Amino acid sequence: MNITHRAGLENFPPYRQGKAPRAVDGLEAFKLSSNENPYPPLPSVVEAVAGAVSSINLYPEIAAEELRGAIASRWAVSPDNIALGAGSVEVASQIILAVTNPGDQVMFAWRSFEAYPLLATTAGAEPQPIPLAEDGGHDLHAMASAVTPRTRVIFLCNPNNPTGTVLSAAAVDSFISSVPADVLVVLDEAYVHFNRDADTAVGIEMFRKYPNVAVLHTFSKAYGLAGLRLGYAIAGPELVVNLQKVAVPFGVTSLAQQAGLASLLAEDELQERIDVLVTERRRVYDALLAAGLPVLASEANFLWLDSRDRTGALAALFEENALSVRVFPNEGIRITIGAPVANNRILTVARQAAALLAPQH
Repeated sequence: MNITHRAGLENFPPYRQGKAPRAVDGLEAFKLSSNENPYPPLPSVVEAVAGAVSSINLYPEIAAEELRGAIASRWAVSPDNIALGAGSVEVASQIILAVTNPGDQVMFAWRSFEAYPLLATTAGAEPQPIPLAEDGGHDLHAMASAVTPRTRVIFLCNPNNPTGTVLSAAAVDSFISSVPADVLVVLDEAYVHFNRDADTAVGIEMFRKYPNVAVLHTFSKAYGLAGLRLGYAIAGPELVVNLQKVAVPFGVTSLAQQAGLASLLAEDELQERIDVLVTERRRVYDALLAAGLPVLASEANFLWLDSRDRTGALAALFEENALSVRVFPNEGIRITIGAPVANNRILTVARQAAALLAPQH
């Protein structure tokens, strides 16, 4: 090919989807690598989507006024405060495109959501990763100290993906107060529904208090709509206007809009499923901890094994047991909480892992 490609793309890694599982020796395979909700959509959501299928020959409503109004009502804000996208990751991309110029910096903890550095680089901005604290949480003091005149956006992932750690309200309040008022602080709350920490920072409260705060939410996790791609930002009206300008036209499909509306109406029913996943998370965490594995307490729908140089051996053990998990070589393993039958398999692996990792005498 004689086409000239963008310089540097050869060094630019694509986003990795969670690995699909392989069946092993007759074992049913479970995918626990993508933080997906293991339960199918609610019947009312399926019905709403099915009802919209007959009109997919038409473009969706680009303003999505009904859905934006329903989300605004849910959070007691104006529809002018709501920007939609094809998943919260696409809204995060909109934010970077709308707020940064080439060479500006986008700060985030690391390790955190894998897309942050990819989105920043794609937009021509410079990723600004700040190492996590030893406990797996954000080092907000280091982040505040690292702000430069080129820092334009700071992402705070709460709970953090992949470690599941939580930022306290007091710490985030102090952090936002310490950074320049013209730096946008984005509270990425993709896993907010699973967060039971009484002291956690709450995005909507920070948004109401600080004009330079935006909040990201998604329908992919708790609502179980990962396949339809729907997320949104709660932000100031001026920012929302600019997010709409850089959004992919018609990126939020009519099916996604109807699924989102139906999901908001079914939140009480959805809560029952969320409660089951939280209970399962605690059960699996307690078992992994009792087995002596380096698991961190989590407020998301996943658990983090801080396995470091033992990651390869543990990853092989999961694969041998027909489980796909998210592996970060020499760092750790993220395990999505699945249905009880899948979680039981995790506990079997935990017992095997304890024997594998036991000191040899």
